Amino acid sequence: MAHTAASHVRRRILARFPAGGPRGSWPADEFAAARREEGVEAETVYDYPSDDFLVVVKAVAS
Repeated sequence: MAHTAASHVRRRILARFPAGGPRGSWPADEFAAARREEGVEAETVYDYPSDDFLVVVKAVAS
């Protein structure tokens, strides 16, 4: 099975939000949307081991 370049993208966590937030509340998505409005390519992902939603951005290569 071939690996794509996208499978090797490193990410940096900007914020972490517990998955058990109040009903109808999406704090991770709202935080990510605010970062996108600032021009930051942020996205929300779910981290199964921690049961948290993470707001991540692509890490800058150093």
